[in-house]
Amino acid sequence: MSTTAVDRILFGAAYYDEYMPDLEQSDGLDADARADRDMAMMKAAGINVIRIAESTWSTCEPQPGEFDFSHVDRALDAAHRAGIDVIVGTPTYAVPAWLVHMHPDVLAVTPNGPGSYGARQIMDIVSPAYRFYGERVIRRLIAHVAAHPAVIGYQVDNETKYYDSVSLDMQTLFVKYLREKFHGDLDELNRRLGLDYWSNRVDSWEDFPDVTGSINQSLRGEFDRFRRDQVARFLAWQADIVREYARDDQFITQNFDYEWRGYSYGVQPAVDHFKAARGVDITGVDIYHPTEDELTGKEIAFGGDMARSTKDGANYLVIETEAQGQHGWLPFPGQLRLQAYSHLASGADSVMYWHWHSIHHSYETYWKGLISHDLEPNPTYEEAGVFGREIAADGVGDRLIHLKKRNRVAIMVSNESLSALEWFRIETGFPDGVGINYNDVVRRIYDALFELNVECDFVPVDAGVERLGRYAMVIAPALYCAPQETIDDLRAYVRDGGHAVATMRSFVTDDEVTVWHDRAPHDLTDVFGMSYNQFTRPKGRVGVAFADGMLGEDVAAGDVAAGGAVRAEALIELLKVMPKAGTEVLARYDHYAWKDYAAVTRHAFGDQGGWGEWIGTMLDASTMRAVLREAVVASGIASDADVAAAMSLAGTVTVRRGENAAGESVTYLLNYSPEPVRVPSPAAGTVLVGGSRVATDGSAVDDPSAGPAVGTALRAGEEIVVGPWNLAVIAG
Repeated sequence: MSTTAVDRILFGAAYYDEYMPDLEQSDGLDADARADRDMAMMKAAGINVIRIAESTWSTCEPQPGEFDFSHVDRALDAAHRAGIDVIVGTPTYAVPAWLVHMHPDVLAVTPNGPGSYGARQIMDIVSPAYRFYGERVIRRLIAHVAAHPAVIGYQVDNETKYYDSVSLDMQTLFVKYLREKFHGDLDELNRRLGLDYWSNRVDSWEDFPDVTGSINQSLRGEFDRFRRDQVARFLAWQADIVREYARDDQFITQNFDYEWRGYSYGVQPAVDHFKAARGVDITGVDIYHPTEDELTGKEIAFGGDMARSTKDGANYLVIETEAQGQHGWLPFPGQLRLQAYSHLASGADSVMYWHWHSIHHSYETYWKGLISHDLEPNPTYEEAGVFGREIAADGVGDRLIHLKKRNRVAIMVSNESLSALEWFRIETGFPDGVGINYNDVVRRIYDALFELNVECDFVPVDAGVERLGRYAMVIAPALYCAPQETIDDLRAYVRDGGHAVATMRSFVTDDEVTVWHDRAPHDLTDVFGMSYNQFTRPKGRVGVAFADGMLGEDVAAGDVAAGGAVRAEALIELLKVMPKAGTEVLARYDHYAWKDYAAVTRHAFGDQGGWGEWIGTMLDASTMRAVLREAVVASGIASDADVAAAMSLAGTVTVRRGENAAGESVTYLLNYSPEPVRVPSPAAGTVLVGGSRVATDGSAVDDPSAGPAVGTALRAGEEIVVGPWNLAVIAG
């Protein structure tokens, strides 16, 4: 191990000795024997790491200054006896009752009022009392465990966010931040944030109002940005404390999570992952997703691509993903194994479940772990063992670890745009929760690329022209807030031969959410060869008519409205092609009032073959896929043989690729369906994983009908089968 990389694929689960039932009466096992039995079961399943302690402050410090690490020690010692490594979490994301009793202000005040004790993640991360006691327990715990031979790394806090805190401490610090940013000049603050509106002007720092009820998104957005920065600072603060004790062969990580819609969905509103990741050695992530008939692989890929991108392509750790999960997520035979390899296919160097045993009390009783409440083996546990033993085999895990991507497409994302479009909703322009939001647009773009087998990275809004220049195509979905530097960089990127695709509601404001007052899109009308100054809602009545052959076979007949047009799903921008610009109109609105306006355009810019494409409305999923397929072809990306081979299999099998540490090309063929598929192999090489299926009891069964056997040498184009909910991995 090192501070920046693991030396093998980590496979494991969160383990809570603190939550375990007493088995001495029922099974005759004392706590040590029970822990040894758990570790033996893990070892049999190929598990090589556990994660402990991140939610256990009250057991580590039952009273202020009284420390008890007996549960931690039991887990560490049992794991070490079994040859299992341990990641130790700082226990600060759930506060003990005594701390709240002594210092009620550690609970976050939110727009809904003062917090109430009970749940996790309810604290104010800038509270001085929380920081004081948090630092004390971190120091005592890490000093206690750092020398233990089982400890390979640390997780600082857990799924950290700012928990919508609007506390006095948070707002006091925010005003100090504003004074520094605007050099104490209130006139400048009022001017740039537009505070004259509705008498929101501030003429004395002492009069600065509570921002909770602000109607000004420039001020609200600045507060959101400030709070996201506090998350990054908080994690860096914890990491710096841990580094005082950590050995040179121990890493620091954090498990970032995403916008939650009952599963991991989109860009996290409360954390700028690109900035927050700077404080840790290795990005960690939680990825939860539907399974059973709803398993598509999209959430696994999205979460992985985002995590990998936070450190510009570095490998990451999946700290949490589901085993049995919540009701309706019990994996079908083969799915748990397929999901695990799907994480590796995005560049993960670990797969770790939340959690080992299903909890017998409290809120997450029915978020089930690898083993159920009876603590006995089950098909999910057995199937985990199939994966664990496969990656531990010689010549498998060591050829799948440290997968590197060389993607040609990037999606530019922005927390500021996400925040602004919650206030200025895409459909209505007001904070009413109506219609689609920022992440819906991001996912429409991402999902289309995924379905096309076109892999992508994510880049932050401040990526810079050098980083953008690595990609043949950069897509900006609903990039509502864009600083001038970003606009200048995108202009230079296209001028130098890049291909930019932007959607409606992009480049509308600067990064302080002030609407630009020139022709839209700001400073980019010549790049995109069009402009607009009006937009409206389609109300289900506006079609989008494409040029002949534009949509190909991607759009299903049921998606095409009368007259050969598809429907605009959300806001329509009425695009006006600039005279004599040579702009290509790829689609127009099919409506008697809006038929003279373009809906999708493309315009050549510069003399290096670059162009800008604008998508002026939210297209349905199949149409967006068709539009992006055509753009990928037009950009020249599809002329790459590997890309073309992957795209040719779109809709049949998911293809994910990369290069391993030995320089071999590694190709994953992932079948997210209940039917077998026959496809020409998109790569030549040797089969590392294949030729078996998972039976109902969770065991692996050799089965030629499930795919080519391990060790089979394949030629590119050779027909192979990939069984239902199965996969093949080819290296060569």
